[in-house]
Amino acid sequence: MASLSLTQIRGSNSVTEFTRLRLKTQRGRGKTGFLKVVGSQGQNQGEPDLSVTVNGLHMPNPFVIGSGPPGTNYTVMKRAFDEGWGAVIAKTVSLDAAKVINVTPRYARLRAGANGSAKGQIIGWENIELISDRPLETMLKEFKQLKEEYPDRILIASIMEEYNKAAWEELIDRVEQTGIDALEINFSCPHGMPERKMGAAVGQDCALLEEVCGWINAKATVPVWAKMTPNITDITQPARVSLKSGCEGVAAINTIMSVMGINLKTLRPEPCVEGYSTPGGYSSKAVHPIALGKVMNIAKMMKSEFDSEQYSLSGIGGVETGSDAAEFILVGANTVQVCTGVMMHGYGLVKKLCDELKDFMKMHNFSSIEDFRGASLEYFTTHTDLVRRQQEAIQQRKAIKKGLQSDKDWTGDGFVKETESMHQPGPGGANVLRQSQSMGSAMPMQQQPQPQPQPPQEASYEQPNGGPNGDGKGTIIDTMARAFVAGAPQQVGQMVV
Repeated sequence: MASLSLTQIRGSNSVTEFTRLRLKTQRGRGKTGFLKVVGSQGQNQGEPDLSVTVNGLHMPNPFVIGSGPPGTNYTVMKRAFDEGWGAVIAKTVSLDAAKVINVTPRYARLRAGANGSAKGQIIGWENIELISDRPLETMLKEFKQLKEEYPDRILIASIMEEYNKAAWEELIDRVEQTGIDALEINFSCPHGMPERKMGAAVGQDCALLEEVCGWINAKATVPVWAKMTPNITDITQPARVSLKSGCEGVAAINTIMSVMGINLKTLRPEPCVEGYSTPGGYSSKAVHPIALGKVMNIAKMMKSEFDSEQYSLSGIGGVETGSDAAEFILVGANTVQVCTGVMMHGYGLVKKLCDELKDFMKMHNFSSIEDFRGASLEYFTTHTDLVRRQQEAIQQRKAIKKGLQSDKDWTGDGFVKETESMHQPGPGGANVLRQSQSMGSAMPMQQQPQPQPQPPQEASYEQPNGGPNGDGKGTIIDTMARAFVAGAPQQVGQMVV
């Protein structure tokens, strides 16, 4: 997307709409490609349009149920579609659910306020829950049922497997047979699964990630999103590898590795399972600034190195309001995922998100998501550049201040006195220029309102070139007018009355 400043795009009253057609490509695999078709210019009338089309997938709004408990079975995913979510990503599945064993309790919460008061607002959420422990056949049956009942809605399967090419190929084949619209690859679960060399264990190793993405994209025939882990020094590196290895999109971020806290009475970590715990994934409102930074970095990398129309970016992390979503879109996200927010506020949250996002768009006269997507990216720079910009601004302010001090006679009452003193009567009552001592230059005369004078008596004078009547005579007024038009007011002093 071209770089646009807010001042350039605010007030836009039209947007070019695109339709993407899914076509087979010649990329050495069976993956679906996308053709952009330019449509008509739409007018910015009525309600803002929240619909988005990414990687050929059309959604009524950019809000997507993130992979996790809100997409754990048919019932809750159906509820999400009924409430109006733009798309649903199911809880991550693998071939052998028998290997997935969860524990209880597996959640811990952080509240705002003194000592994490039980009445404080929840700002942080930790989980040590694994991927789906339901049989794969059950999940596949429910995927198929959902696509039959909601053929025009976007259902995305989240998948994860061990480091085994055949296993990945089998899982992709079986999942695609249900009619799902896309795949999200979980390269980012920070707890439990890495112990089996899955999840973040792959996402943190770019060489391994490149190999596995190659297997996946050689097999998949639907768009593939790679879900990034934030538990890495430079998140742009695995994002770059994923896109270069054939993925059509990137999703960021998954949860942040954390320890929620220690019970100061028992001295045991939380959540406590039989007296013990393990680091888990941190989410909710508190991670939003971290997620924004990661998404911003990925978006800048994608903008500089990839075709932004061909690839997509899904922002995840602490979204509970339309403003949270707008921030992700402003730093380049095409869609916005919500998981913990749904667990806290329910599936009806999507209505609030849509209303608040529309309010933001109306405030800026945006008619579509593309009107402002990525608009804030150009305002991120390096610290070195910030220093340079501030030094330049300081020098400019100093120069302005110095100029004001040198012209102190031209401020307040001094300005009034100075201008009044410039109106000195010349010959015949005319004002003449005088040299300004404070400004050091000739200042133009300013005419003061005068009573209407009586028509002057013509006073004759000698004029070498002849007067208006050809008799060498003229009037003072005639010569003054000609002298000033000629740009030589000093000639007035040469008049002979």
